[in-house]
Amino acid sequence: MAVLLNIDTAMEYAGVCLSRDGNVLQLLESPEQKNHAAFVQPAIQQLVSETGCQLTDIDAVAVTAGPGSYTGLRVGLASAKGICYALNKPLILINTLEVIANNAIRNHQPQTFNHTSILFCPLIDARRMEVFTAVYDASLTAIMPPQAMILDAHAFESLLDRYQIVFSGSGHHKLKGMLSHHNAIFSTARHHVTDLAMLARKAFEVQQFANLAYSEPLYVKEFFHPSGS
Repeated sequence: MAVLLNIDTAMEYAGVCLSRDGNVLQLLESPEQKNHAAFVQPAIQQLVSETGCQLTDIDAVAVTAGPGSYTGLRVGLASAKGICYALNKPLILINTLEVIANNAIRNHQPQTFNHTSILFCPLIDARRMEVFTAVYDASLTAIMPPQAMILDAHAFESLLDRYQIVFSGSGHHKLKGMLSHHNAIFSTARHHVTDLAMLARKAFEVQQFANLAYSEPLYVKEFFHPSGS
């Protein structure tokens, strides 16, 4: 029964949790993006205190690796790597877009859609009309790999002609204002660290560990956030 420490500071939201086999034991969250660095370490110590689970008891540390806020990604990965180095634990990196897509999948009931005809498109807000995005099926298999994209009225047109697509994430409002396709579904659901914990459990089961010495955030390209992170 794997116990994982999960750290998500990739976006405006920050969350840390301890999970056992994907089930959250305790979590702490912060909505203040500029305070991620001040939030993470005290939150981890509070989790340890409240659960009685020592850091030496964890089996791995999982972190959202990007894309996302440049500062937020560095805060999360530095914290995760520091703990892994100190305790000789493996590191798990999870793509932020997969975490967002996982939330959208969980928030759409299976009986509502035919899973062979629906896709999930997370969108992370970047400067102006740019987003970081990818497209996944209901099993989180990438149909379109992570990339930076300038949105326009024809974005995702070829896929929308064949599939329903659930658009979610901080950048979905940009697309909603310009896209009027009958197969486009816009979700306001927000991801949280629970989604990271679910994907981290799967990665741990197959021993999908990152190289601790050479792990870096997945920037896709240099990230600029309107708040200046």
